[in-house]
Amino acid sequence: MEQSYRLPRNRGPRIAVIGGGHGLANMLRGLKKYTENIAAIVTVADDGGGSGVLRQDLGMPPPGDIRNCMEALANTEPLMSELMHYRFTEGSLAGQSFGNLFLAALNGISPSFDAAVSRMSEVLAITGRVLPVTTADVRLEAEFENGAAVVGESQIFYCKKREDCRIKRVRLVPEHPKALPEAVAALRQADMIVLGPGSLYTSIIPNLLVDGIVEAIQESDALKVYVCNVMTQEGETEGYTASDHIAALFHHSAPGLFELCLCNSSPIPKITAVRYAREGAEALRYDKDRCAALGVEMISRPVAVVEDGFVRHHPVHLAQELILLHAERSVRIAGESYSDDPYRKEKR
Repeated sequence: MEQSYRLPRNRGPRIAVIGGGHGLANMLRGLKKYTENIAAIVTVADDGGGSGVLRQDLGMPPPGDIRNCMEALANTEPLMSELMHYRFTEGSLAGQSFGNLFLAALNGISPSFDAAVSRMSEVLAITGRVLPVTTADVRLEAEFENGAAVVGESQIFYCKKREDCRIKRVRLVPEHPKALPEAVAALRQADMIVLGPGSLYTSIIPNLLVDGIVEAIQESDALKVYVCNVMTQEGETEGYTASDHIAALFHHSAPGLFELCLCNSSPIPKITAVRYAREGAEALRYDKDRCAALGVEMISRPVAVVEDGFVRHHPVHLAQELILLHAERSVRIAGESYSDDPYRKEKR
């Protein structure tokens, strides 16, 4: 690639991303190479693992997904990065990460959780901003097609395996929490809004159930893109196609919330596919016609990679395609031609 063709990061597009989990953090690692103008809007419905313990013991929002995103955007010395990733292996703190504890301590001395996140962002010198979608104490409830229901994000996997039927809907308890004003503002000011990648029902949709988020997306003039998962997810989306994902997103928000779906075109090695199949997962089927019937255009790009036997989005490849997509679809200054696009030149 020609580094000289890349626009300065401070002139990059304003991108608001919505989600949670490792998929979102992975994408952020790539996006920060292209733009400093990032706002990551992150779910706070998690109640499992170390985050769940801190939530129960300290009455604070779960820090895990937010910490992951801040680590992805951090610009710190290697020692600080290693420290944030460190997980205790013994005693009552076994399994807990130092980063979670650090954010918990900041929450204890800050006037609000979002203020604590802002302070930690300063310590880590992150690119862009990380914003909790709400500061309300919310939990996630799932209702299944057979009428069964379960409360708790960490319990949905087990309940779905037990009930062996699809999730009908999810909702927040209590319902309709207010969105963080900064999150709403970031969506309205964005040049591009990206949903995902990540767990459909437990990472992406919970954000759309917060009052003010869907409305802000609808009112924004930004290019709106859903980054579809590469594989189905055991205990959540077995048997789903791309259109099933899109239909679920629209059902929980509003029809036509986004117009583009970016999916993977890289082949999945057979040995990897076999291993996933043993766990009830498979490569997502991209049913283009059904997506079109929902008003969504499918765009296939080689954005996946296999690492240690797991299929993941490649941070840089995914970021490149999103930046290119924004450049191609956005309104250009009069007289500017497609060939003048610096991102397109870099990609060649």
